[in-house]
Amino acid sequence: MNVLVAMSGGIDSSVVAHLMREQGHEVVGVRMTLWSDPHAPPLAQLLPSKCCDAQSAMRAKDVAKKLDIPLHIISLEKDFKRMVVDRFLSDYRKGLTPNPCVVCNREIKFGKLLEIADKLGCEKIATGHYARTKTKKGPDGKTHYHLLEATDRQKDQSYYLHGLTQAQLARTLFPLGTMKKEDVYKLAKRLKIPFDHTSYRESQDLCFFPEKSPQEFLKRHLKLREGDIVRRNGTIVGRHSGLPLYTIGQRRGLRIGGLKIPLEVVSKDARRNRLIVEEHGKDLLETIVVRDLRWVSWKPPEEEDTTFECRTRSLSPKRSGTFRYRGKRGVFSFTEPISLQSPGQSLVLYRGKEIVGGGIIA
Repeated sequence: MNVLVAMSGGIDSSVVAHLMREQGHEVVGVRMTLWSDPHAPPLAQLLPSKCCDAQSAMRAKDVAKKLDIPLHIISLEKDFKRMVVDRFLSDYRKGLTPNPCVVCNREIKFGKLLEIADKLGCEKIATGHYARTKTKKGPDGKTHYHLLEATDRQKDQSYYLHGLTQAQLARTLFPLGTMKKEDVYKLAKRLKIPFDHTSYRESQDLCFFPEKSPQEFLKRHLKLREGDIVRRNGTIVGRHSGLPLYTIGQRRGLRIGGLKIPLEVVSKDARRNRLIVEEHGKDLLETIVVRDLRWVSWKPPEEEDTTFECRTRSLSPKRSGTFRYRGKRGVFSFTEPISLQSPGQSLVLYRGKEIVGGGIIA
């Protein structure tokens, strides 16, 4: 079978390329170059924690040469900027805290990658994501592709893949889904994949700016206005540096001194450019409204309460409750109230190890 392997140059994708070759597939490598912030400080761009650095590029070329497979370098900078970065900035302007990795996986890493696979005559794509799939015949007699959590919970990336379609899952292989990360490292060592075991750092954080957090990136690309930080009763307790720099539930970095009680961000008043804070833990959520719903392989009946668990962060604990929806909007009602969550993030629905669907916190 002809398999297209997404080769970022990281250890995971390099191991995947070897595994596909060992299994007898005709392997074609593709390395996608994505947009990165041209206005970032040069020194910050030297951080080794991003997937598009020179070291990763060289590793991808070395692995392809060793396996004697073609490696296509394809620029997706314009698509990535339009589909991921511009949307990221637009959401922040609206007061949201977006999750660009969900969009990137759906539109770029799987959407565009499958288009490339078609052009190169490949039936399947294989990636280094930690996730699993299984197939099952549905009531309609058709084969359905179910998305499952990875065996290695600490590396699991299935939360970010809840937006993938049946067509995308049907053509995707996740060779690392049943492996532990330490086993992947051992395999890389056995396969003599070139990397320094003492200094290697995996790609992490968002890839299109060099800093660990988005604040500096937002300062470079958004027009920010300072304003008051206030309690709900109107008491001014400080000054903020621009509403997009803060998230709902944030406690650190508010620069509010002289208070005996910890405060957290509970809302934003964009009209008056005010950041609203209250005592930490005073505001709890019993329900969360979700928009832009997407289902993976099946969906429950509309306008009925269905028992699920959910996550609002990829590695956060699962919370139990019921979900009721109509069309693309729904409401998750928690068994026990939870802390405040940031609009723009994803709420993902689970049945055991299976990711059933999810949407954006509204």
